[in-house]
Amino acid sequence: MRNDQKIIDSLTDFGLEKNEATVYLASLSLGPTTILKLANQSGVNRTTVYEIVEALEHKGLMKKEIHGLKTLFSPEHPDRLENTLSRKREALTKLLPELESKYHLKGSGSTIKYYEGLSAIKNLYGDLAHELKPTDFYYVVSNTAEWEAIDDNYFRKEHVEIFSQKRVDRRVLFVDSPEAQARKKYERNFNEVVKILPPDSNIHVDLCITPYKLVIFQLHQPLVALVIENETMITTQKVMFELLWDKS
Repeated sequence: MRNDQKIIDSLTDFGLEKNEATVYLASLSLGPTTILKLANQSGVNRTTVYEIVEALEHKGLMKKEIHGLKTLFSPEHPDRLENTLSRKREALTKLLPELESKYHLKGSGSTIKYYEGLSAIKNLYGDLAHELKPTDFYYVVSNTAEWEAIDDNYFRKEHVEIFSQKRVDRRVLFVDSPEAQARKKYERNFNEVVKILPPDSNIHVDLCITPYKLVIFQLHQPLVALVIENETMITTQKVMFELLWDKS
């Protein structure tokens, strides 16, 4: 019994409720069985066992079996616990970017947000596109060869396609490379204007300036991005971009 309690404690650490862990453990020793026997074996109230079994079914840890006129309840193999944990990890991975975007330093009307990992940064750029209005500007200084190398399908295709549909003032300064020259050649297709910087420009970030955000994305590992929401800083960067644009 003491060992059973350790197992139950471990199962609760894995995300099961205590009664769920108790009933599941009892079902492993019983095999296909009735609610009454599960209640007797686990020591959990029979009425409660019905609810617990249903919850375990939803988690993929139990199943119903029809034997003649009887409905029996059978545990799934314990390796299903690993699948359950994997799904939770996947769900957390999807949720983390949103949580990270809420984690910021705030004060004096300014916000600094930190993003880490490719998934979080893709979501960041998706949000940038979503919030832009037709009268807005979207200025970029980047090394597109390094940018596309991170995820060719997303950054060269999906991302560009999303922004090509936005009717905004989109100006881009790229470090010279074959990739940059290709973007320059087809700039009208993407509703953008491209200018080329010298190939020895020591730029290894993607700098984006919008009326709402200043984004600095590091184009090598670790993949991190800073988002600054501060009117003075955004305005200053916009002026600096326009000076560089006019001289390019």
